[in-house]
Amino acid sequence: MLFAPGNRADLIAKLPRSGPDAVVIDLEDAVPATDEAKAAARPVARDAARELLAAAPHLAVFVRVNSPHSPYFDDDLSVLTPELTGVVVPKLESAQDARRVADTLAARGLPLPILAGLETGAGVWNAREILDVPEVAWAYFGAEDYTTDLGGERTPGNLEVLYARSRVALAARLAGVAALDIVVTRLNDEAAFREDARQGRALGYSGKLCIHPAQVALAHEHFGPTPQDLARAQRLLAAAAEAEARGHGAFSFDGQMVDEPMLAKARALLHRAP
Repeated sequence: MLFAPGNRADLIAKLPRSGPDAVVIDLEDAVPATDEAKAAARPVARDAARELLAAAPHLAVFVRVNSPHSPYFDDDLSVLTPELTGVVVPKLESAQDARRVADTLAARGLPLPILAGLETGAGVWNAREILDVPEVAWAYFGAEDYTTDLGGERTPGNLEVLYARSRVALAARLAGVAALDIVVTRLNDEAAFREDARQGRALGYSGKLCIHPAQVALAHEHFGPTPQDLARAQRLLAAAAEAEARGHGAFSFDGQMVDEPMLAKARALLHRAP
């Protein structure tokens, strides 16, 4: 998921070039927090979103509004249209927050699914109840804001966010929604992005937030199945079908005993594949 500032129509138009699965036109962090800057960004974002939807109909297009606790939230809703894939709502802290956002959208004729930003102490603590709100279809964990909220410090190893990062991934799994992993702010450090993505994938995240086009290909490497992965999953399921036809409950594949979790993982991999 690749972000672009909501006040930069030129960058928004370029979003599809790096091949992201989804894009976000950002009215929050990427636009200065002043009344004038936010107001000037909204018509730019609205027009750019419409042009992007027309130019790249295959692309999932989102708009990130400001937090419902901010003075900018209500006016940001003027940018949204029913054609969007969804709306990204940062800093949700309770199920009541998510419910209020969903009701506000519905009242405006915008029943868009919500990508919930869990990036404060309260948001992480209440992750499961937030993600159980039916209109919430995705989630992301925001490490930078979370650490700031707790008064901590970001470190290269991510130890300070391991608990929160894991809690969000687990809550998303239990709620049945996809979770997107943290931003990597070191734009020119490919090794740092790879290591960060490896951690997120190991924790169960299904995708990554990207803030530079060069990060998209790296995210695909870690979160998207390779042709070899897909071929192996197909061979495994074919072998399972053959074993079942012969009445064998257990069998080996590539020198490894097969159990149901392995088969479930293969099915899920093929389900996610394009």
